[in-house]
Amino acid sequence: MGEVIGIVSGKGGVGKTTTAANLGACLATFNKNTILVDGNLTTPNLSLHLGITLFPYTLHHVIANEIELEDAIFYHDCGLKIIPSSISLHALRKINLDRFSEVLAELKKRAEYIIVDSSPGLGKETQSVIENSDEVLVVLNPEMPAVTDALKVVRLAEHVGTKIKGVVVNKVKGQKHELTKEEIEEILEYPVIGVVPDDNRVRLSVLEKNPVVFAYPYSPAALKFKEIAGKIAGIEERVKERMSIWERILAFLTGRRYER
Repeated sequence: MGEVIGIVSGKGGVGKTTTAANLGACLATFNKNTILVDGNLTTPNLSLHLGITLFPYTLHHVIANEIELEDAIFYHDCGLKIIPSSISLHALRKINLDRFSEVLAELKKRAEYIIVDSSPGLGKETQSVIENSDEVLVVLNPEMPAVTDALKVVRLAEHVGTKIKGVVVNKVKGQKHELTKEEIEEILEYPVIGVVPDDNRVRLSVLEKNPVVFAYPYSPAALKFKEIAGKIAGIEERVKERMSIWERILAFLTGRRYER
């Protein structure tokens, strides 16, 4: 049986979808059978991050029982499997969260990792992702509003009994007003398993519709996403061993403030 990992956040704009796309891409390149699911059923855009702009079938068709699950799975060049959600307003009438839960259960029979990009906040979609995930990864920025909103997500996960994989601190600029790794861990009471620096190449990769780990594999953000994916897959040390000297230097320089 595979493992469903929900990528969640307490608020929008923290880089949750970027994190989901890049972690899924990394796991696929590690030869892990991975399916990336756009669980944001009302305002989806995961497919755009991956360059999938035209697709006849989506998750909405599956949960409306209009097509078979297999028909909604698309294949990226890296080997990653993707189930997009529809950007059509008409699709909003096809949201069936009970069926969505069944789909996630079915996917566990098809892959090692099912990475689900949830909608931000604590709406019904996010609650469904949290309830139906084996673990959740909480994404936030090093600012108090993002951390306090993330705390609500953490408490909801605890309430429904879903394990928290850890915390990813994204868009870190290293400025004095930002909360440190230690401060975030103290507030949330869970470990920070990755700190991703604010990197303009992430924004460029979104415009290019290609995950930064593919578009700019030696960029500071890409290196951190690789490390986090290595931790998820339990091959962190092997990932580090494969990194070139230059990659290690970049990882050290960009992470020195948070991993001292």
